[in-house]
Amino acid sequence: MEYSHNDAALARQPIGYWSWAASDAVVTRIRAVLAGIGTTQPQAWILDRIAQAEVPPTRDGVTGVLSGYAAAGIDDLDEEIDATVGRGWVTQDADGHLELTAGGKDFRARVAATQAELWQERHRDIPDEEYVITLKVLQRFIHNTGGHAWHH
Repeated sequence: MEYSHNDAALARQPIGYWSWAASDAVVTRIRAVLAGIGTTQPQAWILDRIAQAEVPPTRDGVTGVLSGYAAAGIDDLDEEIDATVGRGWVTQDADGHLELTAGGKDFRARVAATQAELWQERHRDIPDEEYVITLKVLQRFIHNTGGHAWHH
């Protein structure tokens, strides 16, 4: 791969720009591929949250966990949950608990396989050691600037 600058010049590049550019490229790619199989990234998160819950979560439980993702351009998680119900992937009982339908489980498996392919694509030629260092450096930037970030 050819880099934008030599190492000395890269050391002076703005982290804000490069972290934004990486995020934008990754999110744009994920959303385009998921749209191609008929879903949105928030709907994929919702299916995953419901599937991973030990007991059927409530709507508030799902939105509570995913609300931190609002900075990723998600305006209305309730609308996205409604879409998963409308597509027949999720049911909601009278108490507001959400469960995947058989079709939802099948579709979640397809989404998971797609996400695994995207992970492989993103991580091509990047050893785990470099990836871990990158995340640690980004977390130090967040800490050093008084920011807060968490991902489960």
